Amino acid sequence: MKTNEHNKKAQQLDVHSTSNENEKLTTNQGLKINNNQDSLKAGERGPSLLEDFILREKITHFDHERIPERVVHARGSGAHGVFKLTKSLAAYTKAKFLTELGKETPVFVRFSTVAGSKGSTDLARDVRGFAIKFYTDEGNYDLVANNMPVFFIQDAIKFPDLVHAVKPEPDNEIPQAASAHDTFWDFISLMPESMHMIMWLMSDRAIPRSLRMMEGFGVHSFKFINEEGKVHFVKFHFKPKLGVHSVAWNEAQIISGVDSDFHKRDLWEAIESGDYPEWDFGVQLIPEEDEHKFDFDLLDPTKLVPEEEVPVEIVGTLTLNKNPDNFFAETEQVAFHPGHIIPGIDFTNDPLLQGRLFSYTDTQLSRLGSPNFHEIPINRSLNTVHNNQRDGHMRQQIVKGKTSYEPNSIGGGCPFQAMMSEGGFASQQERVSGVKIRERSKSFVDHYSQAKLFYNSQSTPEKMHLQNALIFELSKVTRPEIRERLVGQLAYIDTSLAWKVAEKLGAEVKKLEWPNQSLPADSNIVELQSEEREPDTKVSDALSMKHTVKDTIKTRKIGFILANGVDGGAVSDLKTKLEAEGAKVELIAPSLAPVKTNDGTDLIPKYSLTNTASVCFDALFICSGADSVKELMISENKHHVLHFINEAYKHCKAIYFGTDTQAVYHHSNVSAKKHDDPGIVTWEDGNPADKFINAIAKHRVWDLEMERNA
Repeated sequence: MKTNEHNKKAQQLDVHSTSNENEKLTTNQGLKINNNQDSLKAGERGPSLLEDFILREKITHFDHERIPERVVHARGSGAHGVFKLTKSLAAYTKAKFLTELGKETPVFVRFSTVAGSKGSTDLARDVRGFAIKFYTDEGNYDLVANNMPVFFIQDAIKFPDLVHAVKPEPDNEIPQAASAHDTFWDFISLMPESMHMIMWLMSDRAIPRSLRMMEGFGVHSFKFINEEGKVHFVKFHFKPKLGVHSVAWNEAQIISGVDSDFHKRDLWEAIESGDYPEWDFGVQLIPEEDEHKFDFDLLDPTKLVPEEEVPVEIVGTLTLNKNPDNFFAETEQVAFHPGHIIPGIDFTNDPLLQGRLFSYTDTQLSRLGSPNFHEIPINRSLNTVHNNQRDGHMRQQIVKGKTSYEPNSIGGGCPFQAMMSEGGFASQQERVSGVKIRERSKSFVDHYSQAKLFYNSQSTPEKMHLQNALIFELSKVTRPEIRERLVGQLAYIDTSLAWKVAEKLGAEVKKLEWPNQSLPADSNIVELQSEEREPDTKVSDALSMKHTVKDTIKTRKIGFILANGVDGGAVSDLKTKLEAEGAKVELIAPSLAPVKTNDGTDLIPKYSLTNTASVCFDALFICSGADSVKELMISENKHHVLHFINEAYKHCKAIYFGTDTQAVYHHSNVSAKKHDDPGIVTWEDGNPADKFINAIAKHRVWDLEMERNA
């Protein structure tokens, strides 16, 4: 009987099951698709067309695949703050919050990972979202940014494919919040346009030390329009005052186990303690007439504008100064959309941006369940809303009167259209002409030059981390042909990189010839020239974290390891100096019981040696005091203490060994390799506190990583 019931259930399921093997791609209506790579546009560099039913069907289905968490950017952290304009941009835009010097505009910012679900870890290797809602006097303006200046794809029609590839594989729902699996790298190996973004994703940028220590980029080229109608292309930048810093990959994996809310907690605690995160807001401005002066296309979202060619002009400061009162009501329900703009800002024909302009509103209808999501308090405009939209789920605004249409006479013609002089929005008048075509501009074809630029610009440690990331990710790929294809793409970027990765994967280094044999003969997915080019050795200092801010220890978390009998005066003196520089000192002891100092004072540790780990701290002080050291080195504590120190040393952090700590020092891995290591301070050094502070400010001693881990 059970067998028959099982067979019946299998038959029921089979009615709705299908296989895509050896089949042609179709729409949901069964229509065979001829081109699944490009949205329908008015000319190859023109705007996307509303009539593109294939694009709309594909993205509509994608937008509604998850209920109710976001399909992407599900895991997020948010905060309120203020944007202050320090330099007027009136010459370039009529947006008032960017023209009135000194003007302060309230904001809400949401940071996020992209691929994982709400329950995933903060420390996944991933792109980070950096979305800002400006509550301006002219209406809400949303800058939906990332912590990387480029993206994987050039056309929005490929976004569902990208996300499907990186999400857990549909047959077994594995892995969570990770790109190290077959489907992601299969997709990437067939999409050369993704290789620039892959360099960023495999770099240390993908595992930031803190949300407060990562850059934000608008990704797309937008347009500024001034009062005279003059147009400039603009790229948006947010540069953290604390510098751009990362954690090591091994460290990220450990943090995920110790504290999967590491970034969320860090942001919350910084704001609660008054250490308000700050970013310089900058713009790259390009006159409309210079649109075609670059060796790449400004409309291509897989390209950045090197800062050496167009410097970033700093015009304001973004400060986060208040945590949400309720996570769900604010951080979870906030709804961003790149189409929420104000006068003085407009769109370009970037085909990825054009698709996003449809997708975000469509997504909110599913996620928040109503066209009235704009009435949720976190999404409300500062201005009262006046229009003829009515009803719908969860309607809150009560509009008096009989008319809900325009034009009308019964209601006196209200609400009226606003003239441009009254702040009425008008899109840029731009000539658009071209053949209606589903094709990509030939100016989008160079996929490797900027990938090469990024890799060339990295410091030696950063290159090593990137190489190791590729080896780790691709070693999780089970299909040799996918690994071979990806190595074949790396060969276009850097031959040495390709060989190093290939050696660890047992793969052959052979540049791919496009179009690839595994693709349909008529596919235009890869029209890249395969001929050899002269080596490109250009670099951009702005692309390397080696050149970031390294002159402050503000908000750095310093762990003091101590036990009974610790030198209370030494603890107090160093703590005072570190806190005067803005650092946070936290005590770590064998247990959470009060620690008696040598003068009889009680110190209350926040952590024990077993409920935290070195990865949660930026630096360590092994506290002075012979009795303290003696207790730390007894058998039940010794292993934990040495593991704490050796792990911090492996991760290139600053460590200060106080007076009487020789026993700890000589039993650790540090003593045999210290030499002139600037990250290690001992009782023998002159001005040890100052040296320790300077070492912490440098963030890490990445240059000695190979020696430390030998």
